[in-house]
Amino acid sequence: MSMIRDLRAAVRPTRPAPRKDTGTYDTTRDPATPSAVVDCAVYRDGARVQTDAPLGPHEAMRLVRRDGGFVWIGLHEPTQEEFAGIAREFGLHPLAVEDAVQAHQRPKLERYDDSLFTVFKTIHYVDHDRLTANSEVVETGEVMCFTGRDFFITVRHGGQGSLRSLRHRLQEDPELLARGPSAVLHAIADHVVDGYIAVADALQDDIDEVETEVFSPGRKGTPRGTDAGRIYQLKREILEFKRAVSPLLRPMQLLSERPMRLIDPDIQKYFRDVADHLARVQEQVVGFDELLNSILQANLAQASVAQNEDMRKITSWAAIIAVPTMVCGVYGMNFEHMPELHWRYGYPVIMSITVAICLGIHRTLKRNGWL
Repeated sequence: MSMIRDLRAAVRPTRPAPRKDTGTYDTTRDPATPSAVVDCAVYRDGARVQTDAPLGPHEAMRLVRRDGGFVWIGLHEPTQEEFAGIAREFGLHPLAVEDAVQAHQRPKLERYDDSLFTVFKTIHYVDHDRLTANSEVVETGEVMCFTGRDFFITVRHGGQGSLRSLRHRLQEDPELLARGPSAVLHAIADHVVDGYIAVADALQDDIDEVETEVFSPGRKGTPRGTDAGRIYQLKREILEFKRAVSPLLRPMQLLSERPMRLIDPDIQKYFRDVADHLARVQEQVVGFDELLNSILQANLAQASVAQNEDMRKITSWAAIIAVPTMVCGVYGMNFEHMPELHWRYGYPVIMSITVAICLGIHRTLKRNGWL
């Protein structure tokens, strides 16, 4: 049982800090590799079988059938033709093969005769100096896993979410790899969910930044608000994150609760830990979505209040200017007999009264908060 106690340490690296890459980028296709196969290896008693030349899927499976163990094949964005031979060799179901090649699938778990087909959405946080209305905050990829009694096949789509480092860590723990393909499936699930946690921490920083800008005081101590486009863009990225997390809850529950022939019972209990972490991330994402709704509504309300303030000021000055406009309009009429036309002090008296009325209106409006 010492292997099981060390399971989490074996499959989980030190959690990356927020705002750092949550997945390792590598090229979409190794120029030296003539096919989509990134790595193909046979593992027996927890150790990688060393061969004189790189193994192909057919040769690897022949070794497994002869001497035991299991084969782990990693592919990156294979075409239908490249995957057809592997599908025939391992007896993969045509529907699962079609999903693996075409990608753009929801996270799910499907059981076929002698294999499990699992789809994970990988999430990568995109670093940015400042969030804008066009900022890309998260990038998504996919990892499809075929789990059999003596084989494990991963099909990866997207430029991030490399499993190379995970494979190396697992190779350093022979006791864990000796548990077979189900141990690899758990390691990948745990690796993906740990990436979700890191991305959620980074997104929390972005939301805090937007929230601070919306409610920080601007001129005269009133909230200054922010660009609604930035909030909406962040909300769209959160929705993309939610589409990766929420559908995966049910598959993780099935893997942790329902006995399956292809899942080692000692490994299965550790899927509960993955499901628990995934549930916490899902709660965070739902909270992010609700918080952004509130921030967006508050920002729109502030914009409406600012417009009302501007309209009140315009209306106030219009009321003040209306007094001299009216006086000038009256005395601009060409009537012969008008009061104070020939009075020596008529002009200064009229001007004084006009100024006094304007000052009185200004004082009243300012006292009432209109100016």
